[in-house]
Amino acid sequence: MPNRLQHESSPYLLQHQNNPVDWYPWGDEAIRAAQEQNKPIFLSIGYAACHWCHVMEHESFEDETIAALLNDKFICVKVDREERPDLDQIYMTAVQILTGHGGWPMSVFLTPQLKPFFGGTYWPPQRRMNMPGFQDVILAVEDAWEQRREKILEQSEELTRHIQNSGSGASSAESLPDDFLRSAAVKMEQAFDFTHGGFGTAPKFPHSMGLQFFMRVYQREPQEGLLNMVRLNLDKMAAGGIYDHLAGGFARYSVDAKWLVPHFEKMLYDNALLTDAYLDGFLLLKDPHYAQVATETIDYVLQYMTDEQGGFHSTEDADSEGVEGKFYVWTPAQIEAVLGAERGERFCYVYDVTPGGNFEGNSILNLPKTLEQCASLRDWDLAELQAELATSRQQLLAARDQRVRPGKDDKVLVSWNALMIHSMARGAAILQRSDWLDAACRAANFIRTEMRRDDGRLLHCWRLGEAKLDAYLDDYAYLIHALVSLYEASFDETWIDWAVELAEIVQDHFSDAGGGGFFFTADDHEQLIARNKDMQDASVPSGNAMAATALIRLGKLTGAQACLEAAEGAILAAVDMMQQAPNAMSQMLVACDMLLGPFQEIAILGGNTPTDTAAIIDRRWQTFLPRSVVARRNPASNTTDSKHLSGLFAGKQPADEVQVFVCENFSCQQPVQGREAADALWESLSAPPARD
Repeated sequence: MPNRLQHESSPYLLQHQNNPVDWYPWGDEAIRAAQEQNKPIFLSIGYAACHWCHVMEHESFEDETIAALLNDKFICVKVDREERPDLDQIYMTAVQILTGHGGWPMSVFLTPQLKPFFGGTYWPPQRRMNMPGFQDVILAVEDAWEQRREKILEQSEELTRHIQNSGSGASSAESLPDDFLRSAAVKMEQAFDFTHGGFGTAPKFPHSMGLQFFMRVYQREPQEGLLNMVRLNLDKMAAGGIYDHLAGGFARYSVDAKWLVPHFEKMLYDNALLTDAYLDGFLLLKDPHYAQVATETIDYVLQYMTDEQGGFHSTEDADSEGVEGKFYVWTPAQIEAVLGAERGERFCYVYDVTPGGNFEGNSILNLPKTLEQCASLRDWDLAELQAELATSRQQLLAARDQRVRPGKDDKVLVSWNALMIHSMARGAAILQRSDWLDAACRAANFIRTEMRRDDGRLLHCWRLGEAKLDAYLDDYAYLIHALVSLYEASFDETWIDWAVELAEIVQDHFSDAGGGGFFFTADDHEQLIARNKDMQDASVPSGNAMAATALIRLGKLTGAQACLEAAEGAILAAVDMMQQAPNAMSQMLVACDMLLGPFQEIAILGGNTPTDTAAIIDRRWQTFLPRSVVARRNPASNTTDSKHLSGLFAGKQPADEVQVFVCENFSCQQPVQGREAADALWESLSAPPARD
């Protein structure tokens, strides 16, 4: 018989609906049962694409003996961390305090008052590899609850106080220290892998926000070492097995230091963030390969991760047919069956497909050598090789698409969608892809029509026609950021109107008036044991960092001083954390870069020659201007102008020739007219700023 999870919409929870464990979803029913029966809660948090979550399900939650113990001794609650990041943050903090590390599946034991007292991550069913067996853990926790309950309750109170305090700390800084950005970059450089790129060792995660911070520090104060780190990291990831060389897109992380063997699940947020980083790399380094990687990644999302109603799906699993990575790996025989012997041999040579394989007897496609090196070593014509490989990849992708695909979590999350909308809109402007802009607008309109309450407040997630759960700080912050990017790519001022509306909600319902910055949940959210302030980046930018980034961009466009002051408050509240752990604060450091300026507000007034206006805007998008916003109006248009942009265009008179106005530090320069003058302007703005 299915358990209570059968009525849920989350694909992750539905995966567990037939477990013999008597799972409850998080909610009043479970909490009431725990309190009435005076039983502790076993809280299990994971997500649909989590490989070890699947392992623990098959080993333990499908085991009748373990399920009977859980059902007898505990109220068992299953949570999708992607639906409830508020719960995930609180109880992950508990696990990290208890064990010194975290991860998923997360397993936490709570009192009936929801206060944690013991926890961990994955446990095997029986003791092995220096890990306690889950069955032993259950019995030990149950014994402690029955025999030493007073001690457990004391421990839970103390742990809860630690959790509450960990989310309330703030810096008392009134300004940013001198050379703040450069010193943070120097600290981050200490963790950089100068052999393979990336930060730290295995397992190695993409760190897109860190690379974007490096690029901004370089633009301020060019030092070749920073650029070399960015180039090495972007090149190694794009050549490694973490990148899907057939369909595009990146896996979650690499289990080794060389980016070769991925943990094969694909997450929407990784692909959005990495697209943005590769677009920055393309603008700064002028390497067309980075534009190709961004293009292939966006096309992957549009082809495989887009709902028919316009939103973007969340994840693709690592497993298919019960085997991790089976969908993605190849043998030489499989390659040659599709391409033939001659072309197959060349493809295998280039992409490292060998009889022995590089992953459990099979081969993950990767590029140990560049195409130029392959052509030189084998005396092949480079252009012919590139054309042949492009055709071969298409044929192999078509063949791979006939395999059993990994499972997909097709729910739509506002926050992750907003990350993709931002990158897709930026990519559309930089690479002149109107189809991407259409897709980004369609996704934003989907959120606007399907994922809002009647009062305009956002709802966090949607699946199968139902939107639910009041949105969190990151939903609002990421979406404001995306709407500014949509406006800049389209100059449709309705996006700015919506962004202003959302910014007012953030300031009204999420602000911490006493400590600066923003809480992760609104002031009218469900009452939990702690109200967390999300300051450090995890796999996605922190809510506070993105709120600061978005409010600076919106404030600069609209002249809204309240947005700029709120952003500065969030940044100053994080100064101590940025100094202590800059690697965990990359997005906040990007916001610092904007706050410190110089920041340009660019206004373009179209003249009588639309082609000149289009060319000037295109050249602006080909220039790396990380501290700027751009607005455009056509005096001849009949569209209704947004009142929120009136200040930026006030006093600027149209002329026959297109004009570009630049304002900086509350003063505006004389406008430049025409394409040649605008090109010179973009060149000057992209130069390192003058130092005092």
